[in-house]
Amino acid sequence: LALNPWDVVLCISGTIISCENAIVVVVIFYTPAFRAPMFLLIGSLATADLLAGLGLILHFAFVYFIPSDAVSLLTVGLLVTSFTASVSSLLAITIDRYLSLYNALTYYSERTVTRTYIMLILTWGASICYGLLPIMGWNCLKEPSSCSIIKPLMKNHLIILSVSFFMVFAVMLQLYVQICKIVCRHAHQIAVQRHFLASSHYVTTRKGIATLAVILGTFASCWLPFAVYCLLGDYSYPALYTYVTFLPATSNSMINPVIYAFRNQEIQKVLWTVCCGCFSPTPPFRSRSPSDV
Repeated sequence: LALNPWDVVLCISGTIISCENAIVVVVIFYTPAFRAPMFLLIGSLATADLLAGLGLILHFAFVYFIPSDAVSLLTVGLLVTSFTASVSSLLAITIDRYLSLYNALTYYSERTVTRTYIMLILTWGASICYGLLPIMGWNCLKEPSSCSIIKPLMKNHLIILSVSFFMVFAVMLQLYVQICKIVCRHAHQIAVQRHFLASSHYVTTRKGIATLAVILGTFASCWLPFAVYCLLGDYSYPALYTYVTFLPATSNSMINPVIYAFRNQEIQKVLWTVCCGCFSPTPPFRSRSPSDV
């Protein structure tokens, strides 16, 4: 096959995604202090994005060096599983953030740990089921007219994935609206109790809302174009449209470590310790609620 520059870009993107998220996975896995529900969910997100990056690399390698229908099904299944798990992990993190504010007094309890494991099981169980569908026979290899914009996925399969994404996005949007309301109410109460000036209350509230807007805006700008195109396009559309919409979606896995992991002070301390020994190998950790991350 002639080398497609878009495939090269996706492969390079997959390499960067794999390196970034591999760092997060290793840090969380080898640091005993990172066993809180918040870090488990961040670890799930990093693992999903790591698999997505590896899937992009394998897809490039197999398409140009080992072309095969069976191998194509495996790589596409891996990509569907990993990206579905990534989006689902973002939803789980949003739910955890909301509950940490809504039920602040009972958040640090065994029930929270149990709930986190349940969310992880549901996240990866559903993602693996979605990824196994092409391998189990729900593909368009024998019926090209039923193909979607991504071969060998069927049009109906991609529609289900797109509808699921819109449902996840709607839930996340609603939860972040509720989080904004709680943040504004808490900031106002603190300002009243400590006799802060109105300007200080305004600055604190604006900063919190801006952070949430960046998180949700980044997620939407990366995934919405591809999700909409999955509903409207089919196999007859130019492949260029698929690449143009899919590349921003993959970039979300590149941005996730920056938003959810590298901004965390505890993870920063461990990274600095590993890189240059700027901190003690066993820095003191304090429990932080997800809303602080």
